[in-house]
Amino acid sequence: MKLIKTFLLLLLAVCLSNCKNSSSETNKESQEVKVEQHTDVSGFNYETVTNDPTGLRLYTLDNGLKVYLGKNEEEPKIQTLIAVKAGSTYDPADNTGLAHYLEHMVFKGTDEIGTQDFEKEKVFLKEISDLYEQHKAETDPEKKQEIYKKIDEVSLEASKISIANEYDKLVNSLGAEGTNAFTSNEQTVYVNKIPSNELDKWLKVESERFSQVVLRLFHTELEAVYEEFNRGQDSDGRKQYFAVLEGLYPNHPYGTQSTIGKSEHLKNPSMEAINAYFDKYYVPNNMAVILVGDLDFDSTIKKVNEAFGGYESKEVTHPNFPKEPALTSPIKKEVYGPTAESVYVAFRTDGFGTKEETMVVLVDYILANSQAGLIDLDLNQKQMVQNASSFTNFDNDYGFHLLYGMPKEGQTLDEVKELLLGEIEKIKKGEFDDWLIDAVVNDLKLTRVRQFENASATAYQYLDAFIHFTDWKDRLTMLDDMKKITKQEVIDFANKHYGNNYVEVHKIKGEDKNIVKVENPGITPVELNRDKESVFIQEFKKIESPALQPKFIDYKTAIKSTKTNSGVSVSYIENENNDLFNLTIIFDLGIDNDKTLSVASGYFDYLGTDKYSAEELKKEFYKLGINYSINSSKDRTNVSISGLKENLDKGLILLEDLWKNAVADQEAYDKFVDQIAKGRQDGKTQKQNILWNGLLNYGKFGENSRLRNIYTINELKEINPQDLVNKIKELYTYKQRVFYYGKDVEAALASLDKNHTISGDLKEYPEKATYIEKETGGNVYFVDYDMVQSEMIFLAKGAEFDPKKMAASSLFNTYFGSGLSSIVFQEIRESKSLAYSAFSQYSMASEKGDSDYVYAYIGTQANKMPQAVDAMMDLMTNMPEAEEQFNQAKEATLKKIAAKRITKSNIFWSYENLKKRGIDYDNREEMYETIKNMTLADLKSFFNENIKGETYNVLVIGNKKDADMKALSKLGEVKEMDIDYLFNYEKKNEDIKL
Repeated sequence: MKLIKTFLLLLLAVCLSNCKNSSSETNKESQEVKVEQHTDVSGFNYETVTNDPTGLRLYTLDNGLKVYLGKNEEEPKIQTLIAVKAGSTYDPADNTGLAHYLEHMVFKGTDEIGTQDFEKEKVFLKEISDLYEQHKAETDPEKKQEIYKKIDEVSLEASKISIANEYDKLVNSLGAEGTNAFTSNEQTVYVNKIPSNELDKWLKVESERFSQVVLRLFHTELEAVYEEFNRGQDSDGRKQYFAVLEGLYPNHPYGTQSTIGKSEHLKNPSMEAINAYFDKYYVPNNMAVILVGDLDFDSTIKKVNEAFGGYESKEVTHPNFPKEPALTSPIKKEVYGPTAESVYVAFRTDGFGTKEETMVVLVDYILANSQAGLIDLDLNQKQMVQNASSFTNFDNDYGFHLLYGMPKEGQTLDEVKELLLGEIEKIKKGEFDDWLIDAVVNDLKLTRVRQFENASATAYQYLDAFIHFTDWKDRLTMLDDMKKITKQEVIDFANKHYGNNYVEVHKIKGEDKNIVKVENPGITPVELNRDKESVFIQEFKKIESPALQPKFIDYKTAIKSTKTNSGVSVSYIENENNDLFNLTIIFDLGIDNDKTLSVASGYFDYLGTDKYSAEELKKEFYKLGINYSINSSKDRTNVSISGLKENLDKGLILLEDLWKNAVADQEAYDKFVDQIAKGRQDGKTQKQNILWNGLLNYGKFGENSRLRNIYTINELKEINPQDLVNKIKELYTYKQRVFYYGKDVEAALASLDKNHTISGDLKEYPEKATYIEKETGGNVYFVDYDMVQSEMIFLAKGAEFDPKKMAASSLFNTYFGSGLSSIVFQEIRESKSLAYSAFSQYSMASEKGDSDYVYAYIGTQANKMPQAVDAMMDLMTNMPEAEEQFNQAKEATLKKIAAKRITKSNIFWSYENLKKRGIDYDNREEMYETIKNMTLADLKSFFNENIKGETYNVLVIGNKKDADMKALSKLGEVKEMDIDYLFNYEKKNEDIKL
């Protein structure tokens, strides 16, 4: 969860200045930051900020459109964001969910995209709109149903003229990745990552797309949104989060209306209101185009102006809301659901870009920074709770600081709450180290160095500045302002702002009696017309883009090698971007060789040495800006450090000291075992863990699986913790190798020679455990779980891994099973409205000798399950053939390969993965050439040989009361699975049914 907190902060509180310890350049005092005005060669005015590491050029077109351009040449791609300053906060109180639903509809096309004949189609669309207004006004249930049937009838006729998913086909043909959108309180944002040579065509599509909205295929998409609403009802985390917002903002839309909207509003939409919303807010002076990647500034702004400069601006007013009264006493709320219990404690703050934001972020990281925060050390390191952390969020009007925790076995939520508040009290009393403020600021600066290497992360940071009416300069200087804050100022702030003014939300395990369940509306499948094309797309295909040639890697020259004085092999790649490093000592020895390793590596995180306590050790690493880890996977154990290059030697000294001199701690081990036991109990309540971990492993392996080959809690209690310490120390004696990514390889080698000294012959690894993949077919494994939707995976074991199939499988997945324009998505969601999420793929094995698998997934309302199953099985038996869609999928697959660049440390790790498959070269070149020559007939042959006729194990999680067990029995023998059995856990006494 701390990773989520870090990600949120990076998006919400973005800035970068010079890192105190990173290099000779960054040791300088912060340089002056100011805004400068410029004019480019074509006469476009733009502003920059001095000493901006991102190099942003911010343009404002004559019509008010903001254009953020940033250059990043690491790969020939551009991260694109089109942002609108309007989200769910702007929804009318009697029409919630409107902004989010409009977001969905913007994918449906215009009068040019997505239609065969708009003059005919718009007659039907007007009739549908009028019917929805009647439907909204009607109060008699039977009459409403009659109107809905008429909507369904007219929608079918309209669909015969429309062309589903044409926008998705257009951008997919460009090789776009990550095509999506999202809506939150004050923003709606449309996302693509495109090859840089496709900028002209992308601008042509988006210029047309945002020129108007056409609400075609409306009722089927509305049903998909309702399925999304159901997924929210099945998310205890969402419910708990929204309960926090209700408490913090009782009179503000942040707390009175959710982004997804209320059920009654979703079921009674107004197409007229949605059109009005688009016309009001989707105007250039309320929008931004954000492009970061491999681009030329001068030519790009000309192209953006040609595409969007003709849009007409309108006066835009943003809503103002009365100020929330101060919170003067704690507000307690409870939410219920099947997942493990937890508690949130949240304090309301000022909004984005305020001085209070800077202070709150600092307080937050003093509390929790994943290493040396008060919560990290006092609660997590000492295992006082199951886990705990904190994070911040800031919107335009307000923000919040949220502390959260999960209880240990036998611990109450009130006790966890008091422990969390106790850490706030320590800040109030000044009970934190004097050096911590500087360390936090340097940690945040270090994180931003990493983030600004990434074009997508940079684009989202520009986005935050735009949405929140904030100058980029202020984001760049935020950490410099933070560094000036004194310890006494933090103490004074905490005493003033953190008292009884909080909202606490208890997530309690139990039945949620507020769940809204709805009938299947019985939508008639609409026409997809995948064999039809609009005039727009016909003309679009004639546009030629500049050629983009793929680049492939010669791994054997890209990865350099040497040895330490002890004879350990070192692979290395120079970091040409900054002064950060990563050093990993690799043991090709994992839990398949010795399952004790997973326990030992986890326990090691709670140990100190004869010189440092565990808490002191974490502090020492944090002071250096160094992270360390010991992780064991199925076939590997990695001992790693990363951070500032100049502190590599000090960091390695600390790591080696821990490695060699760790002191076993029985009390810490007892708590660690209790934590494992509670973690297992909590994991059993998570439906995604049950489906994608428990059921999936059982569907593949049956009883003899890696997942089930674990120590019982009683067995763990019998282990001597000293044996676990010895297990990690013993790694020194096994064969090993090193990977280093960073500058100054000679210094890294010298540090290894000095600190990581190996003597004697290194041991071979113990033999691996083997797990036999079972044949699939004829089995339905069902887990009863309290949820609105049902989720299922169809799983078929395929042939043994063959690298010659990689090209065809990649093309098949693009055409058939993955993405918004895939066959599965179109048929299951777009045409039949049977699921919010549906996909299928041919999954290649990750290791030579293992089997490939065919997957299909559906998440749907329980009462739609029989139809969804039939639809999916029909597709998995008879692949629809659409020549134009195949050609677009083929073009997309080739362009994605052409734009792919494997860089930095990924070069090494991608090579490691290839070698597991028995491949010792970059096989993408072979794939590229194979795909270039493939025909639809070839893809059909691949389908017939590898997918058609497969027999499936069907893995299902859902509410037994609602699930159609008879329909499931048609797929095979239904076996209701016990969750403890799936994971091979012992039952607690209260779990045993008498």
